[in-house]
Amino acid sequence: MASIFSRIVAGEIPAHKIAETEDFLAFLDAFPITEGHTLVIPKKEIDYLFDLDDALYTGLFQFAKSIVPALEKTVPCLRIGVSVIGLEVPHAHVHLLPLNSMDDADFTKKIKTSQEELATLAEKIRSNL
Repeated sequence: MASIFSRIVAGEIPAHKIAETEDFLAFLDAFPITEGHTLVIPKKEIDYLFDLDDALYTGLFQFAKSIVPALEKTVPCLRIGVSVIGLEVPHAHVHLLPLNSMDDADFTKKIKTSQEELATLAEKIRSNL
């Protein structure tokens, strides 16, 4: 069965997309822990980050890095944090987290946001790419 991220790539599930290439996709987390919480994935479904071949692994992080300036321009923060956990969805992914304190990296706390707010935020981030 395809992961939820593969279903987003296939267009079966909507997402608030930030950027996309032939191999990678960045979109806002539907259940963010900070404003601007972005997920960056390879389009190819591979469960474990360290199972990616070298080209896909480095490409994923280069693509993630390309999103950071737009996030910094859009969401006031001290820096963009990066987290790789990989237990919640069986599809390799990187979390980009606008951070102002270590408390902002608490994955047990979600912020409340509407689909309209996410859509507006995604548009603002895209406009800063």
